[in-house]
Amino acid sequence: MSATAYYEPYRLPAGILALLVHSVFFALLYLGLSWNRQAYLPPTMSVELWPSIPEEVVAPPVNPKIEAMQPPQKKMAEPDIAIPDKKKVAAKPEKKPDLKPVEVVKPKPKTDTQKPVEQKPDTRVADQQAASIQAERIKQEEQAAAKNKMVDEYKAKIMAKIRRNVVMPPDVANNARAEFLVTLLPGGAVLKTELKKSSGNAAYDNAVERAILKSDPLPLPPDAQLFNRFRELNLVFRPTE
Repeated sequence: MSATAYYEPYRLPAGILALLVHSVFFALLYLGLSWNRQAYLPPTMSVELWPSIPEEVVAPPVNPKIEAMQPPQKKMAEPDIAIPDKKKVAAKPEKKPDLKPVEVVKPKPKTDTQKPVEQKPDTRVADQQAASIQAERIKQEEQAAAKNKMVDEYKAKIMAKIRRNVVMPPDVANNARAEFLVTLLPGGAVLKTELKKSSGNAAYDNAVERAILKSDPLPLPPDAQLFNRFRELNLVFRPTE
């Protein structure tokens, strides 16, 4: 039996590639070891060598003339403060001050000897006030006169209305005089009539009373405030009027 040799065309490139890979691996391994050695090297100490020992530096001598020219330095004067001995201070007892009651002096009231200055009132203001009071008084008098005039007018109207309704009886004396008290309600209604004084002629008295009742309601002024002056009317009748 004979052995046959086969030629493998890819064996040579594979070997070269393997050799190249191992070379790179060993190179990286070497570089890493050398870097670690440098990182862990101990610090070195350098020594400088001198050829001879340096001579001591001698200060130059001081010139006595220059030193005499310099002003002498003044010493700080210590303060003349005597520090007390603590033992002596502690031994001396403190003297308490004598507390005396303080007398409170009340101030005397000041007596004002000067008389108060009399202030003269302003004449202009006084004149204005007097004129205002006078005008108000005149106004009130005018209003009262107007009211009295109105009362008189309506009393005359009441008397005229009643006289128109009087039926004169015969044989009445011209000097006959009948006086009646007439009580009115608001609006002029006749509430009551009362003969206060007879004329001496009963027929005439009755004729006047009938005329009063017949004239109901009696005329009153429009101002309601004047009704109090018409609540009770004292009316006098004569035949000649």
